[in-house]
Amino acid sequence: MRFHPFEVSIPHIAYAALGGFVVLFGMFSLFIREKLYIGEAIWAFLFGVVIGPYGANIFDPRGWGGGDRETINTITLEVTRVVLAIGVFAIGVELPKAYMQRHWKSLLFLLGPIMTWGWFISGALIYALIPGLNFLSSLAVAACLTPTDPILAAAVVGGKYADKHVPAHLRHLLAAESGCNDGAAFPFLFLALYLIIDSSTGRAISDWFLLLWLYQVVMGIVFGALLGFGFRHLMKFCEHKDLIDRQSYVAQYVSLAMLTIGATTLLGSDDLLAAFSCGTAFAWDGFFNKQTEESVFSSVIDLLFNIAAFVFVGAWMPFSDFSNPNLTLSVWRLIVIGILVMILRRLPIVIALYKWIPDIKTFREAVFSGHFGPMGIGAIFISTLAAEQLPTPHDPPQGQEELLSASIQPIVAFMVLCSIAVHGLSIPFFTFGRRVHSVSRTWSRHDTFGTFGSRRGTGGRTILPEWTTQIRHVQPGEEIVINRDRMADDGGREESLTPVAGTSSEEEKHQQTQDEAEKTENPPDGTETYQEWREGPP
Repeated sequence: MRFHPFEVSIPHIAYAALGGFVVLFGMFSLFIREKLYIGEAIWAFLFGVVIGPYGANIFDPRGWGGGDRETINTITLEVTRVVLAIGVFAIGVELPKAYMQRHWKSLLFLLGPIMTWGWFISGALIYALIPGLNFLSSLAVAACLTPTDPILAAAVVGGKYADKHVPAHLRHLLAAESGCNDGAAFPFLFLALYLIIDSSTGRAISDWFLLLWLYQVVMGIVFGALLGFGFRHLMKFCEHKDLIDRQSYVAQYVSLAMLTIGATTLLGSDDLLAAFSCGTAFAWDGFFNKQTEESVFSSVIDLLFNIAAFVFVGAWMPFSDFSNPNLTLSVWRLIVIGILVMILRRLPIVIALYKWIPDIKTFREAVFSGHFGPMGIGAIFISTLAAEQLPTPHDPPQGQEELLSASIQPIVAFMVLCSIAVHGLSIPFFTFGRRVHSVSRTWSRHDTFGTFGSRRGTGGRTILPEWTTQIRHVQPGEEIVINRDRMADDGGREESLTPVAGTSSEEEKHQQTQDEAEKTENPPDGTETYQEWREGPP
């Protein structure tokens, strides 16, 4: 047997390249994410392009299985399915307890009229600018663009900048939306597909209602919720009987998500909605979060899966199909569609409806929520699912079904490319946080003007400091203390100013000690800080 010191193969080079990228990114992650405010999605995507077939050609997902289209679609579908399932399960777990019960109205608006608007607008733009596709085919492509991607959302809404400048209630709302609207996009997609494939409109509507809504959507939600509910109580029982160790707690992120999508897919139901509802039901009462609050396992899993997913997408990206006369595609058409979709898909409808959405409280929050609609792994998953439902196209495609089958992935891939660039780079330049309520604000108790709280204006008129116009004045000798009542919403705290008379210095010190202990034990949701102002004799 001859000795071969070097065994160079494509898989081994890919392992080394991917591992080296994660190591190098991790070394500089604090600077990249917390100083430059650029998440891992953009860097991983660029790295995937570099090592992909249009770069070094050492990682080519489209070459697996001998380049067979069905094999490539199956691999892409399952890779994105696993990444999405773990992502939406983690979102469901990390939401505040009983979140869906308290915020269903806001989510109903986001998943109903806002997604429907985005579906029709995107379909109309594609129909107007891609001459080969009819309106039904354009709606099928647009259905892939309606959901907010949970993987790219985690890379954008998370991080130091978002923690500082985006209120916790808005972060939770956008995370919950991204967790459930990938599965909620199925009705939009299959309505168009049934109308295209079925021989009659009546049969298409019947299949859409019975097979999709009742069997896939409703059954997926119920099945996932039952799994989460059952395993939550099983975990409590095992904890009470000392049957479970600490390592097994954090392993539930992956194992329960995999169990859910495996069982739901075997039943032929909506696995993404099932994974999200399972995670939500599993952590409904906060027990699981309390047990794993000191663990960083979920963050590690998110980082690794996010990087791997976007490296895969970067290498998978079909750049050669962006300009294909057989598909009536051209780069300039796709650029125009990308710009218009970014502007019109969410922003106008969110601004129009935000006054009826309880968790979007100001116009600035409406603008941010309307801008925030990344398209990523979820769009690729849905487009691949659609391509598997359609016939394999010839070259050139023959008929509308084959044209849709050949063009849906390139169009969606270009929109994902635009979204990664726009949403991945927009956080550092989005001047959002200066007037939101979650930003820390300090009200000084010291005399700003040299005499207590006032200065003299023209004619001897007393001009008070600007901040005093926002508080109620009290009588001399009366002191204002903080009355903190726990809010039922998001674990935050509500503050009220209550005047009390005759508070002694000992009582004040005792109150301050209790307040500091309470802050330490029960920090507020997100990075909000307590606002405190005291007025009284110096």
